[in-house]
Formats: sequence, structure tokens, C-alpha cells
Amino acid sequence: MKRELTSWHSPSLNKEMPIAVYGDYGFALLLVPTAAADYLEYERFQLMDHIASFVDAGKVKVFSIDSINNESWLNNTMDPRHKAIRHQQWNDYVFNEVVPFIRTNTSAETPVITCGASFGALHSMNLFLKRPDLINGVLAMSGVYDLSEYTKGYFDDDVYFNSPAHYMPNLTDHNILEQIRKSQHIHILTGSGSYEDPGASGKFARILYDKGIWYELSVWGPEWPHDWNTWRAMLPHYLGSKF
Repeated sequence: MKRELTSWHSPSLNKEMPIAVYGDYGFALLLVPTAAADYLEYERFQLMDHIASFVDAGKVKVFSIDSINNESWLNNTMDPRHKAIRHQQWNDYVFNEVVPFIRTNTSAETPVITCGASFGALHSMNLFLKRPDLINGVLAMSGVYDLSEYTKGYFDDDVYFNSPAHYMPNLTDHNILEQIRKSQHIHILTGSGSYEDPGASGKFARILYDKGIWYELSVWGPEWPHDWNTWRAMLPHYLGSKF
């Protein structure tokens, strides 16, 4: 599997931000790490090994980026308002730097699908829903789509507008809703085992349903916990059957 590592100094975040690129061709899968992890997390936990056949076959080209959750929502010494500002800067990094980088390394017509597990699922869903003009779909595994689950009681406009469970019920912009509705790749996946919260996935799916948005909700059984063995099974299954 072809693998290239690169980085640049991000104007949005004012720091060096690395990215791992796997493969040559196919639609672009933008991987967002879990919780406090980094751009090589999916490689370390062998998820990349499990999707290598799709990468080598030219079905998908993977772009794996860093999170900055340790500098925002997971930083317990940081003022909550500054956490929200830092997260907004990370969104700007993705929209204004990562997506153009993907376009430069694929084409203007190549679909971009965000993907993540756990906290990465929330971010992946949020990125797609905020900018469906740039991102074409999402594959979210084991997510909770209420950002306030991570903010320790803090809530402001930036929390609201980055929490899909909060802003989607009130979204009325026809153009944005129509762009979201055009996507054939809104996949909400969850297990039912230890530390999973399938109810959160079902509740969020209902919000999309009420907005007339097509989605796929797949709830796996109690033998599938909130852990890597689940995600190593989910992602190749859906790459093989839905893309």
C-alpha cells in the first residue's frame, strides 16, 4: 500500500499539521482521529491494514489528519471559550487547507467522504453537515452527535453550531438542506456492546429523517463493543458493500 507523509504550517491553527496519504486513486476518504489521537492512529490500530485491498485496488485514496482535541475540548486546564475558538480554527483548517490539499492530490470532481470513530464520528458528521458544498458524505462509526457530552457543562453558540444534535433540528436553510439531501453516503454505524450508545445514533438518525434527509443507520449486535475490533470490521464492510 502506497503511503506518503507530509505536513505544512497551518495558517488556521498556527502550527505544523501532518497528514498521511494512502493510495493513488479512488474517492477521497478523510479520516478524523478518535478523542486525543493523531493522524497515524488508524494505522497503529491496523485499520489501514484492513482496508488495504481497497486502497491498492484504486477504490479509495485515504487522507488521515490530526485532531486538536487536546488543545480544545479535552484540555481540562483551558478556558471553555478558548476551547470553542480553537475548535473553530480546526474546522477552518479542514475546510480551507485540507480539502484544497485533497483536491490538488485527486481532482475537482473526486468525492470527499469524511470518516471517524467515537469522537471522530461526531467531528466527521459535523464537517459534512456544515459544508456539504465541499464534502460529499460521511461514514460515522460509534458516534454521539451531541457535543455537550464533551464540554463539561459549557455551552455557547460555537458549541451549538458544532453539535449536530442541536443545530440540525433547527436548520431551515433550503440550499444547505438540499445539498445534504443529495448525498447518497450518510452512514451512521454503531455496535450495541460495551460502551456503545446505539440510542444516540438512533436519536440522531431520527433528526435527519424529520428533515427529509436520506441516511443509513446500521446497529450491530451486542458482540460489537466501542473498540477497534468493531471499527476494523465496519469500515472494510461498508467500503466493500456501499461504495
